[in-house]
Amino acid sequence: MPVLKSINPFNPSRIINYPQVSDMNLALQVGRSHNAFAKYQHTSFKKRAKLMKCVSAILRERSREFGEAITSEMGKPVGEAEAEVRKCAWVCDFYAEHAEGFLKAKHIETEADESMVIYEPLGPVLAVMPWNFPFWQVFRFAAPALMAGNTVLLKHASNVQGCAGMIESIFSEAGYEEGIFQNLAIGSDRVASVIANEYVRAVTLTGSEQAGVAVATEAGRHLKKCVLELGGNNAFVVLNDANQDLTLNLAIPARMQNGGQSCIAAKRFILESWIAVDFVPRLISMVEELVVGDPMEATTQVGPLVSVKQAKEVEGQVAESIRMGAKLLLGGKRLGPFYEPTVLAGITPGMPVFDEEVFGPVFAIMETDSPQQALEFSNQSRFGLGVQLFTQSESSMALFVKGAREGAVFINAMVKSDPRLPFGGTKRSGYGRELSEEGIKEFVNIKTVWIG
Repeated sequence: MPVLKSINPFNPSRIINYPQVSDMNLALQVGRSHNAFAKYQHTSFKKRAKLMKCVSAILRERSREFGEAITSEMGKPVGEAEAEVRKCAWVCDFYAEHAEGFLKAKHIETEADESMVIYEPLGPVLAVMPWNFPFWQVFRFAAPALMAGNTVLLKHASNVQGCAGMIESIFSEAGYEEGIFQNLAIGSDRVASVIANEYVRAVTLTGSEQAGVAVATEAGRHLKKCVLELGGNNAFVVLNDANQDLTLNLAIPARMQNGGQSCIAAKRFILESWIAVDFVPRLISMVEELVVGDPMEATTQVGPLVSVKQAKEVEGQVAESIRMGAKLLLGGKRLGPFYEPTVLAGITPGMPVFDEEVFGPVFAIMETDSPQQALEFSNQSRFGLGVQLFTQSESSMALFVKGAREGAVFINAMVKSDPRLPFGGTKRSGYGRELSEEGIKEFVNIKTVWIG
């Protein structure tokens, strides 16, 4: 059986091989999850919260250690990686403090003597997670799922198995009993067999469109609840009346978070023509100043992409867009897994940098004549994860709030995930929600009780 390989993007000679679990042991792991649920579902919210608070404390105390593990496996600057770990602690604290209130029984007035809605855990839930945020993607699902009383089976991306093992050890160290949180060391070709297992009650996936289709197909075949958080092609819309300094200072992190390898990163920059005259040269100057280098260095702002393959994919998308008429203003070169921060102008629908999700440090700029046209271009995407709008006009704000076909609209701010707010998309960005009250209710049985 092929091993799972973790290859350091900055130093590809550093390779760690992780053996896959056998079919027999995989079945035993799923069985342990089922058996653990039989007891864990009856634990009090107080006990669950105590355990989750222990997880949060471990994350905060060892954020540097875990951040370095993230950086060594997928290449993001270590400062960003540490911030990711601290955000995981936040989501753990959030659900430890709010889960009981979110899942409190609701009493409904009917002609019954008593009628109510109660929320009960489902059982083992399979989480298929990606490499780009190796800790955050896991914890933003696991914290609400565990606080709701479910058990978790993690199938992490093959190239971040070191992180996956660390996460499993964190829950064990925090005091969770055997079987409540388990890492499944398997490749993607074995996910279908886990979904099919009678003990698995639901599945969630964060990843590509293709992976989402495959998982949703299997979940549907076996009639299992499924939540999908897939790709994004978010627009960053700047109208003529925007606060230009604020907008520029947010444009860099909005696009460059995680080297551009983020589903919620700004990817299409749609500018009204008047503001574009000053905005674009200033943006280029700021991009030129970004420090590219060793992601373990504190001063590095842009590290390598996750792999040479990923860098080549971005290189191809940019090259094809230039062939179709886009103008290269900055960057455009690849060196191994590094891809230069790049600025393109004159993009149009039909180009890869407009139609596709570009998972790398590419600013793709187009101009527009009006807020209405900007909205039309923003909506002209098969994705629907989020849009960020910069304007001082209340009418333009209302136009986008009502008209944007997205899971989120952020005004004068960059799109981000926040435990207090639901997160998810429309169209090819998936369905279902994570985080907030909506997220914890995705994996519970919403039970009606009627007493005559």
